[in-house]
Amino acid sequence: MQGNFLRPPQAEFPVIRLVAEDGTRVARAETEPDRATLLELFRWMVFGRVFDQRMINLQRQGRIGTIGTIRGQEASAAGLALAMRRSDWLVGSYRELLAYIAHGVPIEAVISLYRGGVPGPFPEDVAAMPIQIVIGTQMPHAAGIALGAKLRGADDVVVGCCGDGATSEGDFHEGLNFAGVHKVPAVFFVQNNGWAISVPRARQTASETIAQKAWAYGMPGALVDGNDAVAVYAVVKEAIERARAGEGPSLIEALTYRVGPHTTSDDPRRYRTDDEVELHEKDDPIARLRRFLETEGIYEEGLQELLEEEARSVMSQAIERAEAVPDVTPEDVFDLTWAAPTEAVRRDRERTLRELREVGEVGKE
Repeated sequence: MQGNFLRPPQAEFPVIRLVAEDGTRVARAETEPDRATLLELFRWMVFGRVFDQRMINLQRQGRIGTIGTIRGQEASAAGLALAMRRSDWLVGSYRELLAYIAHGVPIEAVISLYRGGVPGPFPEDVAAMPIQIVIGTQMPHAAGIALGAKLRGADDVVVGCCGDGATSEGDFHEGLNFAGVHKVPAVFFVQNNGWAISVPRARQTASETIAQKAWAYGMPGALVDGNDAVAVYAVVKEAIERARAGEGPSLIEALTYRVGPHTTSDDPRRYRTDDEVELHEKDDPIARLRRFLETEGIYEEGLQELLEEEARSVMSQAIERAEAVPDVTPEDVFDLTWAAPTEAVRRDRERTLRELREVGEVGKE
């Protein structure tokens, strides 16, 4: 029935792509990476692939806990991280581990976190919040930090990252609504990898795209090919420059695919087919960027193998450092959480340690 008042939602939202799957250029952008940054993008993406496999191996060996895989999403993570300044805040989740490391967070700090250890504070010159495990709660945090930067008159931008599943959470709406109202210097980046654990994106929202949700919050949106590292960098860079100029927040949806399981405790074969995975594996973001570097005359023979060897060495050293960090004690749970514990906390600490001593879990004080 055709009415006089209601209007259908805008369905058309073009996918921004600068490099095709075969590595050929299809468009240009003022904010795209230069030659040095292209090589840096490739280096970090290769590192991300090695990092992901080593972390999975560590989990299988019982040396770390459950880990969320990033294979197939290296372009999105590296592209957004390299588009940021060191002083720009990264507020993300367990799917942005590569982005955190590329932004300057020590590798051993990330490994220690998954060992259940205390990695210590991030370097003072690295603006990054702790990696968020709870789905979507980091988006209001990003909006709040951005408002703080605006009130201080700082020119730093906050990049809040989440997955497509997090856009079904109320925190996503609250964070973006707040950011739009207060016109804060923030960029909201959604890695749409097609699945929220076993729930496909089609069952999460009736919107044609996630990017178009930006209009409801009074900010511009963009839909980018998340396997095109050049395009991801260019789109994020433009959004950051816009925010830094005082023009407010933006929402970016990066279309990518989670080749591996949701986490190492997940069996994706129960909800998706091997044919689907194989189809997406053909659009490997690392292979695409390598082909582009070759067409541009930037790639040198043997570079990827050299970078893989370097990454394996770096990971081995980082693992050694992480495993040298002392294990967390029951006392640490209390002593490292509260700077000034209340009386109730002190009683809980004493009772907990007493009960653990009774069963032999901790030594006598």
